Amino acid sequence: MRILFPLPDRDFDVTEVAVPHRLLSDAGHEVVFATERGDHPPEADPLLLTGVLFGQLGADAEPKEFYRRMVGEAAYRSPLRWADLEPEDYDGLLLPGGHAPGMRQYLGSAVLREKVSRFWATGRPVGAICHGVLVLARTPDPATGRSILADRRTTCLPKYMERSAYYLTAWRRGRYYRTYPAYVQDEVTACLDDPAQFQRGPVQLTRRGTATDDRPAFVVQDGSYLSARWPGDAYLFARRFNDMLR
Repeated sequence: MRILFPLPDRDFDVTEVAVPHRLLSDAGHEVVFATERGDHPPEADPLLLTGVLFGQLGADAEPKEFYRRMVGEAAYRSPLRWADLEPEDYDGLLLPGGHAPGMRQYLGSAVLREKVSRFWATGRPVGAICHGVLVLARTPDPATGRSILADRRTTCLPKYMERSAYYLTAWRRGRYYRTYPAYVQDEVTACLDDPAQFQRGPVQLTRRGTATDDRPAFVVQDGSYLSARWPGDAYLFARRFNDMLR
């Protein structure tokens, strides 16, 4: 199956892209990357490779190795252009996140939202993690004008996580962890028919799910839609998305 990964030119989350790419590729799926212009390979948030603060708060060793391998692949080095995408040509759509400033290109694109709306209408699997949920929250249903998430259960980056990371690093990184003035959770919840449709998941700030341990991870599935909170959910998120494809 062909899985579409739209990305910004820079600043996407290392783990939220590299882990699903690796697991889905290992399961036999073809991952197709796309950027706004499609004229050069995208680049992950560099601080997640080196460490946000004193070498900490970045990606773990295995996701960084997955990223190193991914950037050498032909599909990654020659992305398609958002405007040229035919959503019906794909079997799944995966929307990663990231919080650095370069993500605004992707999170705010009307061109990408139009493609996402068309894919959503197919009823095929859609996965979104962390800030990636904002793409869906901001995509209107052509029939109603409401967000396509309006009647769905979902999670996303919880406010307590976003706020904690900002308070911990603001003295050194400024608003690095605050992509927009509104918290992700607040914007996502505002687009839902009922705020109770948002599911925060268990409180977690440090432990992450791994290839062999899903206990710290949390995802929400509602029909053909799967959502997750942060990089710590990436392995479970990728496995559940693969199950949906099957």
